[in-house]
Amino acid sequence: MKTSSKKTLDRRQAGNNLWLFDPHRPVTINRKETPFNYNVLENEEAVGKAMFDELSTYADEKPGDIVIVLLGGRGAQAMYRLISELAATEAIDGLLGRLHVFTQDALAPMRMNNALSFVRDFERLLGDNFFKKIKSFTPMLTETDSLENELIKYVEKLESLGGIDLFFLGFGPEAEAASHLCYIKPGSGAKFSDIAGVIPISPSILEHHISKFKIGGSTVIEEDEAECRNATHILTLGPAAILGARRIVQSIVDASTAPAKRESFRKLLDTDLSLDDELLEAQTNDNPGLLIRLHPDVRSYVLPDLFA
Repeated sequence: MKTSSKKTLDRRQAGNNLWLFDPHRPVTINRKETPFNYNVLENEEAVGKAMFDELSTYADEKPGDIVIVLLGGRGAQAMYRLISELAATEAIDGLLGRLHVFTQDALAPMRMNNALSFVRDFERLLGDNFFKKIKSFTPMLTETDSLENELIKYVEKLESLGGIDLFFLGFGPEAEAASHLCYIKPGSGAKFSDIAGVIPISPSILEHHISKFKIGGSTVIEEDEAECRNATHILTLGPAAILGARRIVQSIVDASTAPAKRESFRKLLDTDLSLDDELLEAQTNDNPGLLIRLHPDVRSYVLPDLFA
């Protein structure tokens, strides 16, 4: 793979995983002495409303432009439906006009107009008015001769806008009750300093990805599903992007259709985090979902079925 001519990131190979990092960027690790806090709400619509309220509150707190990272799949669909309704009016035009919107992960190689692309799903849920009114939209490009080169350009644009204000995150189950954030897989060698990566795909991720799109209401034709199943890599933001965001808003709304999330979330809550940085990094490599416990400002919204 070729690298960008504008050298701002270093590359690191961890097995078959490629990670990009900035050697001059400090990463702050926040070890909380208190238990991880989460809010149990009544239904998915309530979670969506709470997530939108977090965006509105943040906009009231911070003047100027706001950089947000969208959550793919089921977790934020209720919020997107609400935003789509409001974007059809003038009610939130002032807020939308301040937003720089980014995606957080993608399967590759894959046509950008594939129905199983997060971009197509965002367009379906958020609607034309949203994309006409926001300041910018930057997806991870998956139709390219150099995934690494395009990912570098993506990170450079993200950094040029001042970094992430609001990072909307979900929570994905993995084997042995581990979990992933974005698509950072257990054992992928991700370090705290890694901003983004290109990692090999696994059959379990492909199945999870396709099933959550179908459950979420996407119309998937045979050609799109076949192309998706032939994807070889995942583009994903890394631990440094998560830990460097100013605020994280997490949602977990689909434990009924992804019951493995229950055991994974329990492990997230019960794991004792090491006080040694090297051992802690090894813990998050084994179970990337733990990264969310190392951020100082997390708002987590879940449904009762996560504990059924």
